Amino acid sequence: MTDELFVAGLTAIFAIILGWGFRTLPGENWQILAAMPREKHKNGAWRGDNFTYYGVLNANAYLIGVMIFISLLGAVSVPVIGIVTPVLVLLAICVPASKIVARVVEKKKHTFTVGGAAFVGIVIAPWIVRLTDVTIGRGMGFHLPVLTFLAALSIAYAFGEGVGRLACISFGCCYGKPLSQCHPLLQRLFRKYHFVFSGETKKIAYADGLDGEKVVPIQAVTSILYCGSGILGVWLFLKGWYFTAFFETLVITQCWRTISEFFRADFRGDRKISAYQIMGVVAIFYAAAIALIFPGNPSVRHADIVAGLGCLWHPGMILALQALWAAIFIFTGRSSVTASSLSFHVVRDRI
Repeated sequence: MTDELFVAGLTAIFAIILGWGFRTLPGENWQILAAMPREKHKNGAWRGDNFTYYGVLNANAYLIGVMIFISLLGAVSVPVIGIVTPVLVLLAICVPASKIVARVVEKKKHTFTVGGAAFVGIVIAPWIVRLTDVTIGRGMGFHLPVLTFLAALSIAYAFGEGVGRLACISFGCCYGKPLSQCHPLLQRLFRKYHFVFSGETKKIAYADGLDGEKVVPIQAVTSILYCGSGILGVWLFLKGWYFTAFFETLVITQCWRTISEFFRADFRGDRKISAYQIMGVVAIFYAAAIALIFPGNPSVRHADIVAGLGCLWHPGMILALQALWAAIFIFTGRSSVTASSLSFHVVRDRI
């Protein structure tokens, strides 16, 4: 019963978060969080650096994904050192990869790609886990089951990217095609449920001039599918079906990544079939091969989600999660494609 209550609680929480985001974040006032003065001009105004809600929401997404990941592995009695070590290595590689892959595929220096970073993570994760198992695990007397680890990682990724799409809505990136250019069936499907973005500094405005137009809410569809697959994955994981949890979340997320590209209007490279679509297909077959190389371990204990949640309630873990949030916010939140001009004055009648 505890498992079902936990899954029901997750469902309610994410329904509230996503519902709020879909209604609110396309608005102009949900892009720039703060502007920090950096350089004073001769006219007395300051050039400002903008910090965005994109960074806040991305940091939230990373934090949620990592917390779910730690809770699931803690629930099957994987020690904290066995959880944190491969996660730190993965984050150290995948976070920069979100920029590097975007630069290679899209030829743009000032953008990020979650899909590219996820593909890098899928490729390297099994080997990082295995290396951790035969080094730290063997030295400290614990075993790190690769497939169980990958199941938790795939579930965490589904939640992370599902929530992370709210950041895309806030910044106006990863946007769908205008409804006016879609098939009549899609027009009827999204006649009531669509996005209309406002604000000249949103990417949909400065890249394609589609602000104010009804567009396919592709970010919302992605959020719902990914978080839904994550919720199902959590339930499967807690019931001990690790392979099913791993493959279910990975197939749904990567298949949709491939399909969703056909409904997007933003630039995804020069080819008709984008590099990200190819990555999605390759990831599915690669994951199937990994599942054969590292089969499930029957000795893994039945999951105790209460014990898993207890792993989060430690001063060191809380500080580490706060540091992670701050690092992701700084890395993704400082906008390099928008700027601001600031001026300050004294309110004389309040002196």
